Amino acid sequence: MPPSKSTTTSRDGTRIAVYDYGNPDAPTLICVHGYPDNASLWEPVAERLTTDFHVITYDVRGAGESDQPSPTSAYALDRLQEDFEAVLDHASPDQPVHVLAHDWGSIQAWHFLTDPRIASFISISGPSLDHAGYFLRRANRATLRQLQHSWYIFYFHLPWLPEFAWRKGWAHRVFNRLENQDATEQRSIGDYVNGMKLYRANVLPRLIRPTPPSTDVPVLAVAPDADPFVTTALQTDIARWAPNLTVKVVRGGHWMPRSDPGLVADLVRKHTREVARLEA
Repeated sequence: MPPSKSTTTSRDGTRIAVYDYGNPDAPTLICVHGYPDNASLWEPVAERLTTDFHVITYDVRGAGESDQPSPTSAYALDRLQEDFEAVLDHASPDQPVHVLAHDWGSIQAWHFLTDPRIASFISISGPSLDHAGYFLRRANRATLRQLQHSWYIFYFHLPWLPEFAWRKGWAHRVFNRLENQDATEQRSIGDYVNGMKLYRANVLPRLIRPTPPSTDVPVLAVAPDADPFVTTALQTDIARWAPNLTVKVVRGGHWMPRSDPGLVADLVRKHTREVARLEA
């Protein structure tokens, strides 16, 4: 059954498209997608979890059917946190929620993980930028390997060329060589072009002046072993900031929610059940 759609409004007036998969009596799971996706990334995962959770997804600003602010500053992490808070107030104003996030969804979730309404966090292929700032300062073999994987971040900071390459289709071919994408993916050019502002608004300031967030929230860090963009070391070497941490290295590539939704659903069930036992 397709989700019901509604909208909520962030603090700066940006309208956020929200998708509700029903089952309001179950614990709420909010899913946050990354770049260059929209909320449709979570459809195959949500369909497997609707008997266990009240699943909520939303289009991050600039993606899908949410508003697309023009200024790069509108994509700063503080604005993304306000979007999440608006979705949380809209979907589950009185009860704690579990958060499942991927790629840039995870990056932004690390920023607002101190919200006391978050009961648990499952992160797939998305480190905190502040954690990454300290990780890269070590200048060892692991950091050099990550820098090799992160070449595209520097490319996204170039003027006009990345946008031109997405519009002409060149960039699609290059990135498909790194990890082949499903030909039926539901992305628009706006998803590709607007989402680069996430990098431009946040990456360099956070890497230069990191302020690592700490959290007692139970975190499951899922690290696909064949991820061409994020190394396992960067995703998992975070215990000093997340002491209630579980690490799961799995077979697979970057877009696990699309390529292996059954595994993602199983990991969510297992982690949240363990959290529930801890709270009992």
